[in-house]
This record gives sequence, structure tokens and C-alpha cells, in this order.
Amino acid sequence: MSHSRSITRRDFVKKAATLAAAPYVITTPVHAAEGRPAPNDRIVMGAIGCGIQSRHLINRFISASETQLVAVCDVDKTRREAARDTIERKYAKEKESGRYKGCAVHTDFREVLANKDIDALIIATPDHWHAIIVIEACKAGKDIYCEKPLSLTIHEARQMVNAVRKHKRVFQTGSMQRSSEEFHKACTLVRNGRIGKVQEVIVSVGGTSKPCDLPEQPIPDGMNWDWWIGPAPSRGYHEELAPQGADYKVYPHWRSYREYSGGGMTDWGAHHFDIAQWGLGMDDSGPVEISPPKGDQPLTYKYATGTVMMRNDRHKGEKINGVRFLGADGWIEVNRGYFKASPESAANDPWSGKIALYKSRDHYGDFLDAMKSRKPPICDVEVGARSVSVCHVGNIAWWLDKPLKWDPEKERFNDNEANKWLDRARRAPWTLPEV
Repeated sequence: MSHSRSITRRDFVKKAATLAAAPYVITTPVHAAEGRPAPNDRIVMGAIGCGIQSRHLINRFISASETQLVAVCDVDKTRREAARDTIERKYAKEKESGRYKGCAVHTDFREVLANKDIDALIIATPDHWHAIIVIEACKAGKDIYCEKPLSLTIHEARQMVNAVRKHKRVFQTGSMQRSSEEFHKACTLVRNGRIGKVQEVIVSVGGTSKPCDLPEQPIPDGMNWDWWIGPAPSRGYHEELAPQGADYKVYPHWRSYREYSGGGMTDWGAHHFDIAQWGLGMDDSGPVEISPPKGDQPLTYKYATGTVMMRNDRHKGEKINGVRFLGADGWIEVNRGYFKASPESAANDPWSGKIALYKSRDHYGDFLDAMKSRKPPICDVEVGARSVSVCHVGNIAWWLDKPLKWDPEKERFNDNEANKWLDRARRAPWTLPEV
């Protein structure tokens, strides 16, 4: 006798990803609640990194009816336990008993990757950890939501793309401005020629990072400092890099330091340069020349099209709010919750043009939908790689204080000194994994 059974969403995702479809049972005591699928139909997730941004992501994903978070990982005991408690409180509300215990806690991210029940990961660690975890996660068959900026180096970004493609993973970069209407509208209008040929783009973001010069402090109890440092150069603990606890008394500022990030250039740059790239139609390319800031001249990029992009907070004495596209026939400026066009008629009937950009109004739901369809989400890994590379090439020109030419196809400079910055040395035993 032949037997048939319905194919669940989970089976579909696994088969579509060319993974072995083994029978799956969530072993933790979670039962179907009103408006939620049965446990075996849910997207099972883990979170690596439980800091400020991760709290927001965890809250968003545990609120989705089709997800189940079963594991968290962080180098700080208080942060990972607070994340676990948040998850378990949420799921306890769905049970008649009002009790739930079923979220594992880890210090070593490899333990999360080894959990074959997990479909997808939230990665919200400091930037210097992204590439290693992402590549290993791809090899472990996990789909990935990774916070921006995508990488610490240009080489890391390319290897992350290669890993995602080789292992056929779904990857959403956390550059969530692409899922906001005002940015979507601005880029749609620009791409459809409403302000004529784009001549300049002004992007208002913070400055670059500097070598870490913080004094050493005692390592707090419950903090695995060696794991926080990971592949970065060895140095003593300081609370400004990794404040302990679920509720920080000191805000983390590791992005200010070159060993871990690229400063405001990669922090806000991964948002605003990303929008500039989208509006210019450069999601698979980038600028070809970069000039460092000199006196009153800001950091400046030039594209092969002739368009010039500048990092500046003003244009002709006028304050810039976010990103301003200046065309032959007008300009459009956009930021979070803000949109302005000159002339105003440039924004009339914004969706009527021939070019229709990918539309999303929920960056997190878009990732979950992409997992089901196995199609790239709105901010696929290639998008994240190209946008962060704009930030990185700008930083490198800034650090070296020299103009550079950049080949966005080969991802190489015309300068040997600059090419040394395409990647970084890593502290043993950590190396960039083979894809």
C-alpha cells in the first residue's frame, strides 16, 4: 500500500534548498496557538549576537506567526540570558499553562550552527565577526538575516556572496531603509528620470574609524572577552567596546574603532550609500574613482556614468537631510520619515514609470517570504556587498590620504598600498573559512 502525506512549508523550504528532507519534530513543548501554524510548519530560527540591535530583531521575528526562535548566542552571559527570557516570555503567553522553557543559550556560535533543526539565523554581532559566521552558516545550510554593514573588508564581502551562492542560501542584509516607502519612492522617481540625468548625489553620514586606543579595564564576570575579540587583534577589555548587561549603562562604541568597523562611514553609510547605489542603478557595480577629503573638498566618488557622489552634510550652504539626488531638471532628497522634491511636480504619480523597483514594506517579512519562494529578498547579499564596498573604498582613500581608482568588476585598486586593505590579518586560531 502506498501512503501519501501533505508537504509542509518546512519540507518545501528544505527541498527547494536541495537539502535532505528529514522528518522534523520540535522537541520543545510549543503547541499551535490561534493564528500560528503548527510547530512543524514554522521557520525555526536562532540568534547570534544579543546586543541592542538583536533585541529589536528578536522581538520582530518572535512576533511573526510563522517563526520559532529556539537558540541564542552571545559572549556576555547577561545578554544571552536576557534574550532567552524575552523569547520564553513571549511563547509562554501562547500556552494555556502560561509557562515555556525551550530556548537554548550558547557562547560558541558553532553550537548553534550544529543544530540541524534551525532553518535560519539572525546574525547581529560586531562587524569583525560577520564573515566567519556567515560563511560557516551557509555551509551548515542556514538561511541568514545579517545586520549591516555586511563586512569588515571588501574581500570578506565577496566571500560572503560566494558562500551564499554556492550553498544556495537566502540572505537578507539588514539595510532596512529599502523596505521603507519614502526611500522606495525616491529611488523609483530617480530611476525613471523625473529629475533628469543625475549629476550629483550628496550623502550625509558620519566620519571614519580610528585605531583603538582605549585603556584596559577588568573583564566583568560572565563576559568571554577572548570570544568577543575573536579574529581581531588582541587587546584588553573596555566597556565602551562591549558594555555588559541587557541594559547598558554605557552605549557600545566599537564602530568608532578600525579593528572592528569603519565608523560612521560603514554604520550610516551602509544605509545611505546603499540608497544612493539603488537610485543610481548600481546594485551590481560601484564608483570608479575616489578622492579623499581635502580642506573644504569632501570625500568624493565618481561613477563611470560621470555622476559624482560626495559625503557632505551641506550643498551650497544648505543642510542635507539624508541623501539628495541632483539631476539636470531638479532634485529629490530623502531620509527616514522625510521626502522632498524640487520641483514638487517631480513626485507626482510616483509609480507610473516604466521602471518598477522591488517593493517591500516589511524587511523582516520579506526575508521570511524569500525563504519560502527561494528568491532573493530586497537586500540580497550582493546588494549588501556592493553598498559596504562603497563605504570601504571611501575609508581606504581617507586613511591613505590619496586619490584612488577602483575597478568595481575586479574589485581592485590601481594602487598596491590600497590593495593591502582589501582584507585584514586575523588572530589565530580564526581564519576566513573556505567557501
